[in-house]
Amino acid sequence: MSESNSNPHLEEDISIHIFTVSASMVGVCLTVIGIVNIIIRVQNVSTIADNLLAMDAFVFLCSCVLSYWALRSRSKRRMYQVERIADMIFLSGLLLMVAVCGIIVFSLA
Repeated sequence: MSESNSNPHLEEDISIHIFTVSASMVGVCLTVIGIVNIIIRVQNVSTIADNLLAMDAFVFLCSCVLSYWALRSRSKRRMYQVERIADMIFLSGLLLMVAVCGIIVFSLA
């Protein structure tokens, strides 16, 4: 028996963490969209950062929904599959967030 199957509470903890952090990151993206729009209006610069942040919020929302689905899944096999997908989508959202931060820094500098 593999170690990941022997401790289902650890797997549920991962899904819970993905769920809560993804939901928080949706809020962070929406807040930063507002701040970027204010800066764009004040400094008269154009950037695609707000569009990318909107996409990133959607990516985090998908991760949040999938992790919730993993938590609600009755089948352990399905829970692991959905959790893995949620984890990959969450990491993709984090990478996109880093790219957006770089775009914001270089467009406002």
